[in-house]
Amino acid sequence: MRRIGVIALQGDVSEHISAVEAAGGQAVAVRRAGVIPTCSGIVMPGGESTTIGRQLERTGIAAEIKQAAANDVPVLATCAGLVLAAKEIDAGDVRPLGLIDISVGRNAFGPQRESFEAEIDVAGFDRPYRAVFIRAPVVLRCGEGVQEIARFGGRTVAVRQRNLIGLAFHPELTEDLRFHRMLLEMG
Repeated sequence: MRRIGVIALQGDVSEHISAVEAAGGQAVAVRRAGVIPTCSGIVMPGGESTTIGRQLERTGIAAEIKQAAANDVPVLATCAGLVLAAKEIDAGDVRPLGLIDISVGRNAFGPQRESFEAEIDVAGFDRPYRAVFIRAPVVLRCGEGVQEIARFGGRTVAVRQRNLIGLAFHPELTEDLRFHRMLLEMG
């Protein structure tokens, strides 16, 4: 069974843990350095990207995530996790980890009160995916080697680059486990 580290500093941690386990993996909450090297996959959940980014740096977890990603450990980054995984962020004082060669716009679909759900087509999925967007970012630019795997409203909302999956939405808030299964199957 694959051991997946869910970054547990903020956001939908318990929901991601439940989704990983329902998809057939073993999930472990990551609150300190030293856990990531024992994992065969990583989930970077949503939340508030500035706060999470600072906590990742302060705890030493950021360096472990970068090292794991460089060693081809699969990473699923959702919402604020996508912002942090990006190479560039359009505004704010967030220092991204630079894992995925993309530029991201924060809160591109409006404030939290304008959250919504939408059916999107995802490359490789046999049927549409019901995506939950909450203060969602958007991918503004994809670098070489980055595959756009879903769009909504003419904007890129899901990407993949080698062992990295970045989503602007929250798969942990649905019953649909396809993205968590994708993470488990990547290793």
